[in-house]
Amino acid sequence: MNKVYIYDGDFLSLLNLIYYLIDKNIKPSNIKDEDYTPNLFEEVIKLNVSNYNTIEKYALNLGYSILRIIYYVYLSNNENKELILYYFCLNERKYKSKIIYRRDLKCVSEVLRISEYVSHENHKYKGFVRFKELKNKVLYAEIEPVNNILFLISEHFAKRLSSEYFIIKDVKRNIISIYDKKEFTIVMDDEFVLATDKLSENENLVVDLWKVFYKTIGISERKNDRCRQNFMPKRYWKYIVEVSDEL
Repeated sequence: MNKVYIYDGDFLSLLNLIYYLIDKNIKPSNIKDEDYTPNLFEEVIKLNVSNYNTIEKYALNLGYSILRIIYYVYLSNNENKELILYYFCLNERKYKSKIIYRRDLKCVSEVLRISEYVSHENHKYKGFVRFKELKNKVLYAEIEPVNNILFLISEHFAKRLSSEYFIIKDVKRNIISIYDKKEFTIVMDDEFVLATDKLSENENLVVDLWKVFYKTIGISERKNDRCRQNFMPKRYWKYIVEVSDEL
């Protein structure tokens, strides 16, 4: 029977489990978060590794760039990301900081590919997030990313809009990030829905002006929809006010 090891779902819990398995020379069939539903041929095992001090033992020795790559893979929607990270960390024991140059290893090439994909989506959303002003002067935006990048997006806007209150909702995952001019907190939320009566008096005017500006600066003779979609794929358009009407 295949043994599937379960972790709590957070990043540190995953690292604790991975390095525990490596230290104990345990080769898992798979690693999944606590929401995983096993099939009839799988045995689910949850170990108590909460006191396994991964950060001090291993993570700090990885270096910032490698730890960042691992974290980005954790944020991805790849269904096999945990097992891929297990083999990546296992090989890191052997190759140390040179692990990222071993693209001949499948786990390394997969980790780098997934990390780059998450990084690329994060970069895109920094330019595609559109805030709306609510009556209470809080800025509100909705996103629907493929990967779980709400933390990365919130970190970016906490620096860029440090003097504003804002809320960003990941519609796909029903989680919201709330920023209070000091720090942001990410919580689950199934109830918050933006209604038009929550918008400030000037918000609709600003939206209309922005749409007019967008159309005015465009040159119809040079319009190239294929080129535009390369830079701004249609999956982003739903929450981008200047092009949402075109859907």
